[in-house]
Amino acid sequence: MRHVRAIAVFGIAVVALTGARGSHGGGCGSSSSGSSSSSNHNSDNDSTSGGTSGGSLPGGSSSADKAIRDVTINECKYDAATKNLVARVTVKNDGALDYDYSVTMKFKGDIGGTAVPATATKTAIAVAAGASASAELSTSYPGSGDGSEYTKCEVSRASRS
Repeated sequence: MRHVRAIAVFGIAVVALTGARGSHGGGCGSSSSGSSSSSNHNSDNDSTSGGTSGGSLPGGSSSADKAIRDVTINECKYDAATKNLVARVTVKNDGALDYDYSVTMKFKGDIGGTAVPATATKTAIAVAAGASASAELSTSYPGSGDGSEYTKCEVSRASRS
């Protein structure tokens, strides 16, 4: 029994470290030094590594639910050069048809923090059947500091047509 538990814990750790498709929440840092994933939807990440955290949504079969599961956050950060909040995502289409995706990202900070929620939307992300496409979503930084108050980002909407 102890051996089975150890294998289960190892399996969970591997998924947490390597990431799972459908990552929707992530940290928003000022560095772009890599990424990691865990399995919590809409979780926060207080590091400034530009990493992601998130997981898949429970249940549902609508087109929006399917589309949001197709989006993975690769990076979420404040770009000092452009003074924008930037998220880089990958959209994977496992379907048999080509789709155009629309993705809306929400950038926010810790509860009680000074970050004003900001959103970025990217439309017409063309993804062929069985393929993936990368996209960058950005919005102007609404503050006057260094962007460190933005600690989280999440996919708030996704659709495909």
